[in-house]
Amino acid sequence: MLAVSLDGRLAPASGGAAQLGGQGDRRVLEEALAWADGCLIGAETLRRHGSTCLIHGDDLLAHRRRAGREPQPVAIAVSRSGLLPEVLPFFHQPVRRWLLQPSTELLPAPGSRAAAGGFERQIPLSTWSAALALLAAAGLERLAVLGGAMLAADLLAQGLVDELQLTFCPQLLGGAHTWLPVTAAGGCGLPGDWQLLEHRALEGEELLVRYGRRRR
Repeated sequence: MLAVSLDGRLAPASGGAAQLGGQGDRRVLEEALAWADGCLIGAETLRRHGSTCLIHGDDLLAHRRRAGREPQPVAIAVSRSGLLPEVLPFFHQPVRRWLLQPSTELLPAPGSRAAAGGFERQIPLSTWSAALALLAAAGLERLAVLGGAMLAADLLAQGLVDELQLTFCPQLLGGAHTWLPVTAAGGCGLPGDWQLLEHRALEGEELLVRYGRRRR
């Protein structure tokens, strides 16, 4: 699930958080989160934005409550080091926090929070297939990917993404910060791999498109 500019950028040419997406994008993002058991967030995305996305819509929260589910999906940080600045608002949000990282143990850097201090559970990341199987065994079968670009590209290249949800926002940003890095494009799909599931005009001149992957 990504909000991108009309030219497919996630961030301005100078880098940093672009803050793309308005009320329309926010609603469809919350709808996807309401469907999910957990959401994957790259460590760099967390460092730049400071927090994960939450469901605020009363109807969506009520739907999860009626289904016997927790208000928010589990927030799964994906990090090679397992260390994130302890001042991030993420650590004070009303969510369960899990950590997905390689088994390598690193010493905490000053001002950073290690897995034991800020995460309820740590899942080893040896391969993506193995990690996703462990998450499914723990009850997190439906996962939403919140970014960033390298995380999305890695999962796409391995054929592990079943659906793409993109919100196109009426901006032109330019620069190199595309939602799918050029270096990761190979192996992300062949012609005919993706079929259109939905397109919807959103508030603020935004456009939602959803594509599902055809399994050959």
